[in-house]
Amino acid sequence: MNYREWEQTVPRTIKDDALWTVRVYRLALFGTDIAWRDITKLSQDKRTIALSNQLYRAMGSISANIAEGYSRGSGKDRARFYEYALGSARESRDWYYKARHILREETLSHRMELLSQIIRLLLVMVPNQRGQILKEKRAAYETE
Repeated sequence: MNYREWEQTVPRTIKDDALWTVRVYRLALFGTDIAWRDITKLSQDKRTIALSNQLYRAMGSISANIAEGYSRGSGKDRARFYEYALGSARESRDWYYKARHILREETLSHRMELLSQIIRLLLVMVPNQRGQILKEKRAAYETE
């Protein structure tokens, strides 16, 4: 199923909410829905049952945290939940990578690209909500 086909199946009650206008939220919902097939496949192999559970939790957490953040009153509060969504997106990408031995290469490539797109959008949203640019402090690493 592609995004356009999927969008036709989304109930009007979800589309009528202002949250639907947030592109990253729509992509996260799409990702969660299409992940169901992958999760089902992973849960059929004893070696990857735990992985399927982690993937299910991480994928669902992306859109849930975006929705939670969208409902917050201050930019700082929104940014915190968008950061949680960012963490879940990165975690999901990690779980997909670990599932590469079970899932088809085409499937894996699509999911990794979708999650990378979500991550890129969230990396813009977080600093915008905070009103500042995120910069990591330089750290000196020494070995003795």
